[in-house]
Amino acid sequence: MSKLIANKVHKIRLKKGDKVIVLSGKYKSETGTVQATHPKENKVTVEGINIVKKAVKPNRQHPQGAIVEITKPLWVSKVAIVEPTSKKPSRIGYKLSKAGEKTRVFKRNGKEIK
Repeated sequence: MSKLIANKVHKIRLKKGDKVIVLSGKYKSETGTVQATHPKENKVTVEGINIVKKAVKPNRQHPQGAIVEITKPLWVSKVAIVEPTSKKPSRIGYKLSKAGEKTRVFKRNGKEIK
C-alpha cells in the first residue's frame, strides 16, 4: 500500500449507534449496531459481528495468558444502515433544512435519520 492511500481519511456516513445490516460475506443479513468508525481504514466495528479469537500473552488481566474474543472491523462497503419502518438496507444522503442545518436522510424514502 502506498503512503498516499494510507494517509487518506475516508468520509464515513455511518455514526456510532446506527443500526446496520451486513450485505455480503460470512455474516450476510445479520444486523447490529455500530460501535466505532475508523475513517483512516474505511472500516466500522459492528457489535456481535466478525468476532475472532486471539491468543493473548500473560499480562495483569490474564496472568496465565488467554484466548480472548475480540470484534474486528468490517469494510464500510459491506454494511448498510437499516431503515426502521421497512427493515431494509438503505444508503445515506444529506439534505439542508430550512434553518441551514445539514441532516442525514435515508435514500430509500427520503426520511430523516434520527
